[in-house]
Amino acid sequence: MSIEKNVLVTGADGFIGSHLCELLVAKGYKVRALTVYNSFNSWGWLDSSESSESMDIISGDIRDPFFCQGICKDIDIIFNLAALIAIPYSYEAPSSYINTNVTGTLNLLESARNANIKQFIQISTSEVYGTAKYVPIDEAHPLQPQSPYSASKIASDSIAMSYYNSFNLPVTIARPFNTYGPRQSARAVIPTIITQIASGVQEIKLGDVSPTRDFNYVIDTCEALISLIMNEESIGKTINIGSNTENSVLETVNLIKEIMNSSVEIIYDRARTRPENSEVHRLVCDDTLLKSITKHSHKYDLKSGLEQTIEWFSSKNNLKLYKADQFNV
Repeated sequence: MSIEKNVLVTGADGFIGSHLCELLVAKGYKVRALTVYNSFNSWGWLDSSESSESMDIISGDIRDPFFCQGICKDIDIIFNLAALIAIPYSYEAPSSYINTNVTGTLNLLESARNANIKQFIQISTSEVYGTAKYVPIDEAHPLQPQSPYSASKIASDSIAMSYYNSFNLPVTIARPFNTYGPRQSARAVIPTIITQIASGVQEIKLGDVSPTRDFNYVIDTCEALISLIMNEESIGKTINIGSNTENSVLETVNLIKEIMNSSVEIIYDRARTRPENSEVHRLVCDDTLLKSITKHSHKYDLKSGLEQTIEWFSSKNNLKLYKADQFNV
């Protein structure tokens, strides 16, 4: 397949989306960046991006099917990152997750079909696997909806693949494992740890520190996503994006403490613990398929990625954007 240049990124105002847009621009793609409409006219992280002037930034909402028809015109590739992703909030507002993650994805798929899009890359999540039944987790691993969030992503992935099977829409399901890095929400564990330590506290509040995760620096995740563009072997497939490594939350805390030269103590906070049957205890990625169909390989191990992340969060201008003393759902 030839490489096409006109790319729509939904969820472009968010953590991964903003980094992806910047990398696409740097590689010569023409980027249409969709940010969620709000009365503040904020483009999220793109407000402060040096690449924003090189993007066509549009504000709107994928829950509106008529709006989706318009933003897909003259587009070759769609990266659908628009989603509600906070697991704790999905316990409180599950209907919102269905409306955005499932119905919103459906609206984009139908619009992509009408616009003859050349590739639709649906961004999934390793949370759809639930607690590992075997490791490393490959793409054949059973799907387990252990939270309303993961259930909504299972549904949106299934809707996307149904458009490949029913209408020959060239769909790729990209399934990143736990991504971290600059700009990530403090609802995630790594920013929670870093922002609390950087704020000078002597004790940090965390939930269960025993679960393991396959942590991936955001630039590695975005480079892997870009490697899937117009890749014939990726069409009609689900592809894991991870590092085939495993670290517990406690191990990650200790590594962050070492890098930040901190002696902070961990305090258990029940409010940060998932319901018993909802916690995902182990996630480790089998990235064999990704490596077999692309030339991608990760450039950052956990320590080097954390060093980059800590440097960004430790900046006073960045740290003040976070409420380190509050539990962010």
